[in-house]
Amino acid sequence: MRLPNLLATSRGRLAAFCALYVTEGIPLGFAATAVATQLRRMGVGPAEIGLFVASFYLPWAFKWAFGPFIDVFRSQRLGHRRGWILGTQIMMALTLLSLVLVPLPDGLWLFTTILLVHNSFGAMQDVAIDALACNTLREDERGLANGLMFAGAAVGQAIGGGGVLFLMSVTGFQGSFIFVAGVILAVTTFIVLPMKEAVVANAASQAAGSLREAGAEMKKFAVDSFRSFIGTKGAFSGVFFALLPAGAMSLGLALQSNLAVELGMDDDQVGALSLVSMIVSAACMVLGGYLSDRLGRRPTLFVYLLGMSPPVFYLMWVLHSHGYVMPRAPGSHAVEPALVTALWIASIWYSVFQGLMYGTRSAIFMDVTNPRVAATQFTAYMAMMNLAIAIAASWQGIAVEAWGYPITLLVDGITGVLCLLLLPALKKSSVVSDALAVGRARKSALVLGICCLLWIPYWANHDMLGKAQPIMGTFYTLVFVASALFLLAGREVLGEAAGFWRRAALWTAPLLLAMHARYQLGKLGPVDAVANVLVYLIPLVGGIVLLGLASRSWQQLDAAEPASA
Repeated sequence: MRLPNLLATSRGRLAAFCALYVTEGIPLGFAATAVATQLRRMGVGPAEIGLFVASFYLPWAFKWAFGPFIDVFRSQRLGHRRGWILGTQIMMALTLLSLVLVPLPDGLWLFTTILLVHNSFGAMQDVAIDALACNTLREDERGLANGLMFAGAAVGQAIGGGGVLFLMSVTGFQGSFIFVAGVILAVTTFIVLPMKEAVVANAASQAAGSLREAGAEMKKFAVDSFRSFIGTKGAFSGVFFALLPAGAMSLGLALQSNLAVELGMDDDQVGALSLVSMIVSAACMVLGGYLSDRLGRRPTLFVYLLGMSPPVFYLMWVLHSHGYVMPRAPGSHAVEPALVTALWIASIWYSVFQGLMYGTRSAIFMDVTNPRVAATQFTAYMAMMNLAIAIAASWQGIAVEAWGYPITLLVDGITGVLCLLLLPALKKSSVVSDALAVGRARKSALVLGICCLLWIPYWANHDMLGKAQPIMGTFYTLVFVASALFLLAGREVLGEAAGFWRRAALWTAPLLLAMHARYQLGKLGPVDAVANVLVYLIPLVGGIVLLGLASRSWQQLDAAEPASA
């Protein structure tokens, strides 16, 4: 029996992208729920668990790096994006199966490393899926499609989280990996293999081209992407909208499972809470996307984001009323049924609005994305959203140990609505570069340059932050990566108009990327003294070069260009 090509029909496309997103949600649910629950039972603290969960979102936060490769390197036989999806899903299954051989807790470091590799392939797959969606879905399908896609991700998280917790009593923790890998391979067999992606013109010649030709094509994509992000108010505002928390986030991260373990819930009860929450969220994702297609994305998203804070405030009030402030060791206190009930109510209530929000938010990013560089631009938006999740997971774990649960929930509920200030600006535009693009480019260079220079006083006093250092470290990783990309793309946009700064940008960008090696300070032996000097010198040079680019005219962005050009 020949399986159907689901991309050929509207219903088929919706079903295909929903199923593909199931394979994306599995590893995230596994890390944030199943593994986080077991670590808490082992006595690991909320701050360490928060950093553990954040580490799994980091590959997704920097998945933009795969965008240019997926946009450029194509296979006419396998399909432009289908080939990437096939390869990454196979590697995801293999890495999961390898975890069966890793003992816990002694092998936690190896377990974490393999899961990071697994999530890296998952992030690469996500880039290809999103690019395929941008170029396959009709505009009137996007809201519902995004709702179904994130519903699929929620189902995947339910399988990887609650599903694994339920299976542990039968298969054991490690044995459940075979089941999860089987789910991924089932999607590969029945969904991806029968797909027939539209043939891309000149795909064969591009795939067979030289590295020099590929490099030239990637350079062109860098310039187009830069113009796409800077060129319009909607696209530029989308950057900041993606980096801000998408509503209150605490009840969607490890804080929920940490609290559940402390309140005396066993694995089956935590799994049930996770499973029901994900099912409710998945159903609401479809509903939210459907409503956004008919009532407008921005008005509906405003309501959804605003509605995520009240359940967080409710749980804060109940915990405060019962005197439950600081984390408690699992099993150290009698179970309080009222708190367990409050956690259930808050979690389900939160899942409704979180689900309504997810698909609609992604559809808005599709609206402001330039189709010509879909894999790069849209993926960058999604990556920034995941970086916001990683930062939230980090600071919430630290805050719970420093301030307690009620204050952490209060701060989360307040900061979650800040993104609403940017919502009116997220409008689709018919041009790539408007009259204000020049100002945006110069201001971006100025802000990034100042941030690089502020690194110097920060690093000189970074020990004062104590446990908050990982949060600031993640922020500066974003600054250095964004600065490097800005330098590489900006020098190409400016061309000869960049003057001396063009060559300086080329040499400085790799050094800024190399700043990630700062985490190895103290382990470099005889070169540690030199490395400590470079940690100050590289951001100083980067800041100066960025300020130099900010002084350029940037008139190359002044000419409006049709988005479809």
